[in-house]
Amino acid sequence: MFAPNLTLHPGDRLDVYQLEEIVATSGMATVFRASDSRNGQQVAIKVPHAEVESDPALFDRFRREEEIGMRLDHPGVMKVFPNPDRSQVYMVMEWLEGRLLRQILNEERKLPVERAVKLTVGICQALEHVHANGVVHRDLKPENIMVDSSDAIHLIDFGIAGSQGARRLTFAHFSQSLGTPDYISPEQVRGKRGDARSDVYALGVMLYEMLTGATPFTGPNPLTVMNDRLLNQPVPPRERDASISPQLQEIVYRALEREPKNRYASAREMAHDLLHQDQVGVAARPDAEQWQKRRSPQRRRLLVYAGLALIPLLLFALLLLVSRHP
Repeated sequence: MFAPNLTLHPGDRLDVYQLEEIVATSGMATVFRASDSRNGQQVAIKVPHAEVESDPALFDRFRREEEIGMRLDHPGVMKVFPNPDRSQVYMVMEWLEGRLLRQILNEERKLPVERAVKLTVGICQALEHVHANGVVHRDLKPENIMVDSSDAIHLIDFGIAGSQGARRLTFAHFSQSLGTPDYISPEQVRGKRGDARSDVYALGVMLYEMLTGATPFTGPNPLTVMNDRLLNQPVPPRERDASISPQLQEIVYRALEREPKNRYASAREMAHDLLHQDQVGVAARPDAEQWQKRRSPQRRRLLVYAGLALIPLLLFALLLLVSRHP
């Protein structure tokens, strides 16, 4: 597996850890499976790339991920271990056996209803703990959900998570700072920071995908996907699979509400409905019934371009006005 600017390799020793193999790599860091020479315990070691250490914004994110990981303590969240005596910057995390939800979906396309509900309830329970500790994940997606052999889940990768009261992140890279286009909430598309309800929205997208084998909003590029969720309704889950109950479809709709105030206020509420589907009332949804009518962002795009074109003219007019009034 290729890792840019890699200074450590399998077989190297890093303080008390013996690096065994590379298990993941990204633009920010490389993750090794390693063993602790003191007790033989398997761990995951996350080492930031040199360019991350030299970029204050990216390095701050790495530090924040470590701080958040040590703060959280829940069986559904990957643990991060304190490591005060390290010789360089890296993060020590628990080693998790299992597969990413993305791998499962790639192999099976969609999941049986009972399994999709069980996994979603597990994610809800982990999110409830995360949110209760003042943290918003902001990048929930199948790539960040580890599933073990008994279908217990672990949330991983809090690289762009935000703490309540923390300063806003610098948006150096869109997909790394705002979330992934298929799962990002409408309010984040509009440039807002997002809160716990943004994670609920992303979970609604994942539940839709687990039930139907497709994401609710699509397009040839990320901007089209994001525009689609702002303008249109998804294909109803029951149109894709008639075995999905009206109550379960209603739960998906409540998680995918475009306006956060209309969405589930918490992961706990969503879990309650998933566990008590017989108590879920099915609302009339005129907008959802018009899902086949697709709106195009073309007019909005033209207005944006027109506004941008006017900016130089307005600046010229302002400068001209100032020059005439010394």
